[in-house]
Amino acid sequence: MDLRLALYELSARHGLSAEAAMRLARWAGLEQTPADLARRVAQGVAVLAAALGGFGMILWLAANWDTLGRFGRFALLEGVIIVMSLGAFLRPAWRAPLSLMALLCTGGLFAYFGQTYQTGADPWQLFAVWAVLTLPLCLGARSDVAWTPWALVVMTAISLWVHAHTDHSWRVERSDIGVHLVAWAMTLGLSAALSPQLQRWTGAGAWAWRLGLTLATMALTLTASASLFSHEVSALYMLGLLMLGSAAIVLTQARFFDAFALSVVALGLNVLLVFGLGDALFNGHHNEWLGSMFLLGLCAAGLLAGSVSVILRCSRRQAAAEGASA
Repeated sequence: MDLRLALYELSARHGLSAEAAMRLARWAGLEQTPADLARRVAQGVAVLAAALGGFGMILWLAANWDTLGRFGRFALLEGVIIVMSLGAFLRPAWRAPLSLMALLCTGGLFAYFGQTYQTGADPWQLFAVWAVLTLPLCLGARSDVAWTPWALVVMTAISLWVHAHTDHSWRVERSDIGVHLVAWAMTLGLSAALSPQLQRWTGAGAWAWRLGLTLATMALTLTASASLFSHEVSALYMLGLLMLGSAAIVLTQARFFDAFALSVVALGLNVLLVFGLGDALFNGHHNEWLGSMFLLGLCAAGLLAGSVSVILRCSRRQAAAEGASA
C-alpha cells in the first residue's frame, strides 16, 4: 500500500484544507528523511563505482594493449581479481561491491585468454567456466549485487550453448528437441536455485531470482512459440504451455507469491495462448482474416484482463495476510 496515496485519499474524503493535509503528512513522517537513506545511497554509489571500475579496467587494458605486453595484461587482471577477492574477504562492509568488481574482471580475464591463445573453444564454454569459477565468490558475498550479474552470465552460457548445438541458428526442429529440453531444464534449475526458498543457503535476493525467472520465461516462451511454425515439434508448444501454467499456479500460492514473478509468467503464458489461438484461427482460414483478427484481439484483451485480475487479487490477499501478522 502506498502511504502517500492513502493520505491523499483520506484528505479528499474528509475535505481537509491544504494546511491540514500538510499537517497530516508531517504526522505520517512523509516530510522526514528516510532513516536508512544515507546507507542506501552509499551502497548504491559503491555498487556503481565497482561496476564502472571493472568496466574501466577492461577499457584501460584495451587502450594500453601495446604497452603492457602479454605478461603485463595477465598480471594486471589476475592482480585485480586477487586484490578485490581479498578485500571482499577481509572487509565485510565492502564485500558486495568488491565481489562485483572481481566477478567482472574474471570475465575480462577469460575474454583476454580466449583472444590471446585462440583455443577454439565455443563462446558458451568461456561463459560456463566464468560462471563456475565465480560461484564460490557469489556464495561468499551472499548479495544480489553479485548474484544478479552471475545469473546473467549463466543464462548467456545456456543461450550460447543452444546456439552452438542447433547449427548456430537457434532453430527449432525435430533433431533439436533434446537440446531445447535440456536448456529449459537448466534455466528452470537456475530459477529454482536462486529462489527465496533457498536464500538461507545461497544468500541470493529477490532481484537475482526475478532476473533468472524472467530470462527463463523468455527462453521458454520464444522456443515454444517458434515450435508452432514447425508441426514436427509442436509438442514443445504444449509442453511450454503446461510448464508456464504450472508455474503460474505455484506462484499464486501464498507461500511462493511474488507479484513481479507472477506478472512475468502470466505474460509468457498469455503470449503462448495468443500465438496458439492465432495459429488455429489463421491456419487454413485466409478468407476470414478480418473476423479472425477481431476475435484474436478480443481474446488477447480478455486474457490480459483476467491475468491482471488474478494478480491484483493475490496481491490484496498477501497484503491482508501481512497486515494481520503485523
